[in-house]
Amino acid sequence: MANKSDIDWEKIDDIIDKYQSDRESLLMILQDINELYNYVPPETLPVVAGKVDLPLSHIYGVASFYKTISLEPRGKYIISVCTGTACHVRGAEKIIDALEGSLEIKTEQTTEDGLFTIETVRCVGCCASGPVITVNKNTHGGLDRSSVLTIIDDYKKNAS
Repeated sequence: MANKSDIDWEKIDDIIDKYQSDRESLLMILQDINELYNYVPPETLPVVAGKVDLPLSHIYGVASFYKTISLEPRGKYIISVCTGTACHVRGAEKIIDALEGSLEIKTEQTTEDGLFTIETVRCVGCCASGPVITVNKNTHGGLDRSSVLTIIDDYKKNAS
């Protein structure tokens, strides 16, 4: 988790300036901060509120409404398991069980080493390839328990 001294305030200012402090760009500003840190550090919200001239409660409401934005630290690798109808029917729950067992966390949690976060999403848009996960922006389909664990092992090896 970033503390106040870990936040690159110049980068935060650059993100806000990129959108000319336009309150209509609030969601994009928060998404860019989220991409920078893999979450939106709560310490940044008052700064955003001041620069876009909106109440802090409004900023918090937007940040907490959208699933693509997190106010809690997340892992380096965000595993999104599709639970849409096609993936559900093809075994998404088994994929979730395998991930939770292997990583020793539940959905919406992050591993102690900060490497992985598991989340569920309603649809990835790859229905013919279900069950599907995305790891950050990489899509993996046609999964079973064994293949999903192989994929996660590859990410573990690449992280070292």
